[in-house]
Amino acid sequence: MGHWFSRNILEPGKLPLLLALTSFVVTFLVTRTITRLIRAGKGPFGNVSSGGLHIHHVVPGVVLSVIGGFGAVGSGRHGLGAAVFAVVFGIGAGLVLDEFALILHLDDVYWSEDGRKSVEVVVLTAALVMLALSGFSPLGVNDVSEDERQDRAAFIATIVLNFLFILVSLVKGKFRMAVMGVFVPFVAIVGAVRLARPGSWWSRRFYRRRHRARARSRLRTYRHDRRWTRVRRRFQDLIGGFQERVSGPGSTPP
Repeated sequence: MGHWFSRNILEPGKLPLLLALTSFVVTFLVTRTITRLIRAGKGPFGNVSSGGLHIHHVVPGVVLSVIGGFGAVGSGRHGLGAAVFAVVFGIGAGLVLDEFALILHLDDVYWSEDGRKSVEVVVLTAALVMLALSGFSPLGVNDVSEDERQDRAAFIATIVLNFLFILVSLVKGKFRMAVMGVFVPFVAIVGAVRLARPGSWWSRRFYRRRHRARARSRLRTYRHDRRWTRVRRRFQDLIGGFQERVSGPGSTPP
């Protein structure tokens, strides 16, 4: 185990990334636990206010992210400084993305239906960082052989082709598939060849007069959402605490 850790984490300089991911996940879980206790009126915790102004935890999160980001850029991938700044950045990112929905909507939607976007973004971010930590690289650069590296035309064509699949997936409303396609080459082709989701740019542009395609798109989306939305919501409820319907004092996150 020690040899594997040294060969795959320490030597490539991935220790800061591992520390950032660990602190990111731990910070999110701790923050969610504290906010759920505050919402339920339990424990010694409470909202943070200054002069009647409620201070959300995204505020210190932004400060820590800036400090950790600039510090990590200046310290490189090795040494104590890189490790410390990676932890600082991970904590800041965890605090910020826990209130991603608040930033997106510019409203306190932490416990509302829109607040589920924060959980989705945190899970997606953690999954992508774990892919990078495991050896994946955007656009599959790590999978290119020496001969392919020398063949610039083939390499650039591969990048462009994968980018086109990612772009088509995005305009078809397949956001998760497009993001995964950035890290895992050609995964986005699945989203690119399937029917677009209703309401997406592709659907509005190309299905306007294709009534059969529009009907099939709606039916397929309905079946997909009916199958997976309940599973996704249960997972979000488990880690996000949305199933707790507690009102009254302490319902706003710190």
